[in-house]
Amino acid sequence: MNLNADFTKRVVVHAGNAPWIASPMPGVDRRMLDRIGDEVARATSIVRYAPGSAFSAHTHTGGEEFLVLEGVFQDEHGDYPAGTYVRNPPTTSHTPGAEEGCTIFVKLWQFDLEDRTQFRRDIDAQLGPVQNGIARAELHRDAREVVSYVVLEPGAMLTDDVMGGIELLVLEGAVREGDDDLVTWSWLRLPDGVPLRATAGPDGAKLWMKSGHLPFAQAPTV
Repeated sequence: MNLNADFTKRVVVHAGNAPWIASPMPGVDRRMLDRIGDEVARATSIVRYAPGSAFSAHTHTGGEEFLVLEGVFQDEHGDYPAGTYVRNPPTTSHTPGAEEGCTIFVKLWQFDLEDRTQFRRDIDAQLGPVQNGIARAELHRDAREVVSYVVLEPGAMLTDDVMGGIELLVLEGAVREGDDDLVTWSWLRLPDGVPLRATAGPDGAKLWMKSGHLPFAQAPTV
């Protein structure tokens, strides 16, 4: 499957309105944002676990990063409440599930295959001071990408001219970017060389962002 696989194109998906698609595991559904591959895929998705559902034990050959959007994600390593950002690099394994149900934003097969840095972070605990209506937290940085959490006050303008592409998910509130009004769970991907110009709505906005990563996008190796 190829979905939004042309990384030279600007893409907007209003995932809050998209249909849920069943995964191979009962009780686990997905809203696919981009994808190269079938069940083994370079993929960006929003995934919903019904209460009591779980995935079988598996190893992340290409790495996994996720942000818990709602509820509590769980595996044998602990509980991950909403607002937890996790990086599970290549070779890590777990058995994920959710006793009470949860929803996560997840990216698969988007790591340097030599990366072994594993961590979890409470995104709100990382926030710096507000400057010009914007508070930021750098969640991860390496030679390929920067991952951030950004909180915008009402009317604040977020600009970024970084090379290598920009991707964002609206976690709360709304922003206007170009001709698009992006609301909760709207996902935007800008190609390499296209600047970000986003203005927060009247209630402000909270955003997950990644930049610099698109030149490294490729199909998974199996």
